Amino acid sequence: MSKTLHYKSNLRDLMFNLFEVRNIGRDVLGKGPYANLDEATAKDTLQQLETIAVNELATSFVEGDRTPLKLDVATGNVTVPEAINRSLKAWFDGGWNLYEIPERLGGIGAPPSMYWAGMELLSGANPVVTFYLFGSFMARIIDALGTEAQKQRYVKPMLDGQWGATMMLTESNAGSDVGEGTSKAKHVAGDVWELTGNKIFITNGDFDFAKNVVHLVLARPEGAAGGTKGLSLFIVPKFWVKEDGTLGERNGIKVTAIEKKMGIKASATCTMEMGGDLPCRGLLMGEVHDGIRQMFKVIENARMTIGVKSMSTLSTAYLNALEYAKDRVQGPDLIKATDKSSPRVQIIKHPDVRRMLMMQKAYAEGMRGLVFYAAHLQDQIELKGGHGNPEARELEKVNDLLLPCIKGFASEKVYELLGTCSLQVFGGSGFTQDWPIEQYLRDQKIDSLYEGTTHIQALDLIFRKIAKDGGQTMMGLLQQVQALAESKEGGDALAAEREALGKALGQLQGIFGVMMPRMGESLYHVGLVANRILYALSEVLIGWQLTSHAVVAQKKLAEAGPDKAYYQGKVASAKFFAKECLPNVALHKKVIESADLSLMELPEEAF
Repeated sequence: MSKTLHYKSNLRDLMFNLFEVRNIGRDVLGKGPYANLDEATAKDTLQQLETIAVNELATSFVEGDRTPLKLDVATGNVTVPEAINRSLKAWFDGGWNLYEIPERLGGIGAPPSMYWAGMELLSGANPVVTFYLFGSFMARIIDALGTEAQKQRYVKPMLDGQWGATMMLTESNAGSDVGEGTSKAKHVAGDVWELTGNKIFITNGDFDFAKNVVHLVLARPEGAAGGTKGLSLFIVPKFWVKEDGTLGERNGIKVTAIEKKMGIKASATCTMEMGGDLPCRGLLMGEVHDGIRQMFKVIENARMTIGVKSMSTLSTAYLNALEYAKDRVQGPDLIKATDKSSPRVQIIKHPDVRRMLMMQKAYAEGMRGLVFYAAHLQDQIELKGGHGNPEARELEKVNDLLLPCIKGFASEKVYELLGTCSLQVFGGSGFTQDWPIEQYLRDQKIDSLYEGTTHIQALDLIFRKIAKDGGQTMMGLLQQVQALAESKEGGDALAAEREALGKALGQLQGIFGVMMPRMGESLYHVGLVANRILYALSEVLIGWQLTSHAVVAQKKLAEAGPDKAYYQGKVASAKFFAKECLPNVALHKKVIESADLSLMELPEEAF
């Protein structure tokens, strides 16, 4: 393997989602805040992004994994592998940190669908480098939530200065239970506060490429109530930022330790101390005590980022496995196995290898479809005036409902598929560092753990996204699935797939019928099967996306153009998923129906 060229993008399928399924060239580009973008420019921009992802970001993938980070304990400064800094330099030298930044701030102003397309390319090529590019997004957060003075002080300096940024929530005594955090904030004057406390697991808490790192920190003001409602959000820089945006003295926030991890090793996962050697000052975001709501704007973006990262990892793992399967010769064709003189064949000719390849292809394409369905919702939200605008509220609800599926399901399923399919195609070779699959497994596993574990995503789906509005948002979404299942779209060629989709939808609806009365009996019922509900909903939505994509592809096949094999593959993905994967929903329903509370009644000594 060329250790610099592990990443295999799927720009063709990405373009299919954006321009053939979602039609952003017609419905988004050239309108509202995207008036200056057209389809040709968008496609050219994405091709340029693919080039830098493959040729610059992917080149540091292996070295970042094999070269340890260094921490200067006295200063709290972290040094990352030189290859990572070279990739970062290439990104900033090309001005790509302005990709999603609005034109009024000097950026390209890419719409959400293009932003997430870029995120797929970057996170697939090198997730570690992608995390170090968080500064641009955090500048947008301050631009959206900060006071005018805070915007002047931070937004342009962060963009022009190529600063880094973090989100700081987790504490050793308060992991996912953020409301138990003990970090304190004491008012000094105006919007300036002094913070004390410690945070753990802070992604990229420091790195030597950035001239400054801006931390968004949740802390509890003196006298504030307990729980999440008492938390406020503060802008806390490594180096104090003067009112004119220039850098001042060192602030009292620093790294005291970096974690030694299973994967994403070049990403500095830090323990942070506030108010140790020096006073730690920060600005109250927007001069309002609304920390958890404000931070959720960061968390929701981070959750979608993780879902995209997982999907992109599966996509490149599949394409690596596909290339290997076409090249690796082993064993005779199965139907000629009894003839000892039969020639050896490439392993892609073996039935089980084909099954494993198509399993990866179908899920990668289905997850991509779900991501870009959500991304297109976000396009429409922006065209209706952005988040918080009453005209966009219904779209926001659907987008919010999809996030647990994109983050929670994708992160779990991809880890499973990387082991049972991607690595398995390589056989013993996949277990070595000669191929990228073992690093993909290690780098991807974190996705099911941070930004809310899978079960947290499942509970969020059930309580905050479904039950909160009596299931209205979910029912509206599932009506679209039902409409496709009951339609004649795709003709007889896709009749079996539409029927399978309708059957799975009925089973999903049956799951909710079973759970509604049980929720009133005991919430333990929800806790025991919530993950299965998340999986069942996600698989139905992925089946819906794949079938709708096959409808588009079926029409293109009739034109018999140069992309015939690609469109055949799109139809094949939908057919395979309908036969092999949608039946999972029936299994989930059967298990949920038979579930009881005996596990909760079992004495601890029996475990």
